[in-house]
Amino acid sequence: MQGRDDGQREILDVEALAGDLLDPGSVFAFLAGNRGRLFPSSMFEDLFPSGRGRPSIPAEVVATVLVLQALNGLSDREAAEAVTFDLRWKAACGFAVTTKAFHPTTLTYWRKRLAASGRPDRIFQAIAAVVAETGVLKSRTRRALDSTVLDDAVARQDTVTQLVAAIRRVGREVPGADMLVPAVCTGYDYTQPGKPRIAWDDPAARDELVSALVTDALALLAAIDTADLEGKAADAVALLALVSGQDVEPAEGSDGTDGRWRIARKTAYDRVISTVDPEARHAHKTQARRQDGFKAHIVIEPDTGIITASALTKASGPGNGDAAVGAELLGKDTTIGPAPVEVLADSAYGTGEMLAAVAAAGHTPVIKPWPLRPAVIGGFTLDDFSVDEAAGTVTCPNNVTRKISPKRNVTFGAACLGCPFRDRCTTARDGKSLTLHPHDALQREHRARAQDPDFAETYRRHRPMVERSIAWLTRGNRRVPYLGVARNNTWLTLRTAGLNLRRMVNLGLANINGTWAIT
Repeated sequence: MQGRDDGQREILDVEALAGDLLDPGSVFAFLAGNRGRLFPSSMFEDLFPSGRGRPSIPAEVVATVLVLQALNGLSDREAAEAVTFDLRWKAACGFAVTTKAFHPTTLTYWRKRLAASGRPDRIFQAIAAVVAETGVLKSRTRRALDSTVLDDAVARQDTVTQLVAAIRRVGREVPGADMLVPAVCTGYDYTQPGKPRIAWDDPAARDELVSALVTDALALLAAIDTADLEGKAADAVALLALVSGQDVEPAEGSDGTDGRWRIARKTAYDRVISTVDPEARHAHKTQARRQDGFKAHIVIEPDTGIITASALTKASGPGNGDAAVGAELLGKDTTIGPAPVEVLADSAYGTGEMLAAVAAAGHTPVIKPWPLRPAVIGGFTLDDFSVDEAAGTVTCPNNVTRKISPKRNVTFGAACLGCPFRDRCTTARDGKSLTLHPHDALQREHRARAQDPDFAETYRRHRPMVERSIAWLTRGNRRVPYLGVARNNTWLTLRTAGLNLRRMVNLGLANINGTWAIT
């Protein structure tokens, strides 16, 4: 049953007693006077369809606390304590001085209800509707894209720790596996706490332990009937299968059938780094900067700093690249009207697919092009080869023309023998070969347009503004508070909602005769 605010102030109401102490330009003061207009009860009626049971906390109060919690980077317990002891929070919620906060699990309960609903981002959308009503983004013809890596909420686990933890998890989650593990997993005692006690500086001892753990994992997987498994049990078995193969390879001189394994001399693609949070990933934002966690993607209006769309994904892996997510977010940005916009982004977004998506939407890419890397230092680049898509041919700097294959490969081969430009073109013994991207023509056109001084000036002037919004997003919140993509994406939505509200308040947001406006 949904709780409601009766609209009556209590005798010791904080806003009435000490409201003048609130900074008039703060989010606390704004919510104290406008939380009911911003988060009306009708927004949340679908979460409580039954009219029976004990009334929940009024929706406007919980929505207010969720926004302030995400904005200030507090845990559920810390947020509940702030509502009890911080007069600013009490004023924002409409509480009296003596009112005690609800239990911290109330916030968990509400987030779960929101996540399971058809509109999990309704709080963000409520603030987005306010932004739209003010017209602050009207006639704003630019959007900037960027991403940042957020640290995960768990510690990275090495291969041995993951194998042990995955086997223990199967023993807990799969029915009957608690008896199966000691029966088939004989290489190690999985009831022992902590990390196995071996001579870790001895390669032979490490390989012997890895061999025992992998052999146990394979034996356990073979002994489990997976036909009827579902939910947590199925997830546990799938995770064991993954971690038992991603980091190991047969030992030297072995094909794996003799039970000899070692830690692989490579990093698996889309590698799981922790069995506690299997969705956390390694990330390489730059060559020198490596992090573990998730990636937050945002679209902003660069002049106002308003975040118009956001998404949280794994930090790496298929479908989680900046360009792929950026193109999807642009399509979901409801603040973009029928008029096209300029899309500003760094070279991570300069893929052919991204340029094609931007062009298909009618927008103009102001995206730093991918740098062309010559095969020979200081030599020819791809743009020195002329492409005739209509004729299906490529002409090299020496005026030799070759056909483009159905797979868009071009081979010059014998034509490179004796070519006067060979030293500037290729070091390949068999001559120059190219592979053209499906959107090669679009990429060439974009690289040529990027040479225009107006392009460079627009990029230099407006693109760096997204870094300001990234700084607001991560200040005090570089580490995500939850496990998994879904729950942390809900947190990101609340965080961006709070940031947008704070930005709008700073711009002069007010409600005048029932209409939102910038004063």
